[in-house]
Amino acid sequence: MFEKKFTRVANKVASAAGLPLTFLGCCIIVLVWAVSGPVFGFSDTWQLVINTGTTIITFLMVFLIQNTQNRDGAAIQTKLDELIRVSAGHNNFIGIEHLTETEVEEIRKKCEAAAKRHDKQAKGARRASG
Repeated sequence: MFEKKFTRVANKVASAAGLPLTFLGCCIIVLVWAVSGPVFGFSDTWQLVINTGTTIITFLMVFLIQNTQNRDGAAIQTKLDELIRVSAGHNNFIGIEHLTETEVEEIRKKCEAAAKRHDKQAKGARRASG
């Protein structure tokens, strides 16, 4: 139950954070804070207000945005896995996101080599038929 509520809130906050209106609102807040500097004599408290506010918001947003990106990445990966599973693709690619960076790099190099071989074969076939 908590996870579903958190997901809904995280999605809404992440979506709202990316809106132009949200950016404009933040700019207005910073402008109001900057203009109020002389009123408060550019005091330590005046500086602390903006520093504390931005730190708290940034801290919370990092976790919300990371949560959203993790779910989006997992959903995309699942969709790609399903496309591989039902197509002529190699099923051994399913789940490679769980491998180490070195293992993924090795697979990428093999795919590039296979693509180059395929291109050479296709060019050869065109020459033979043309």
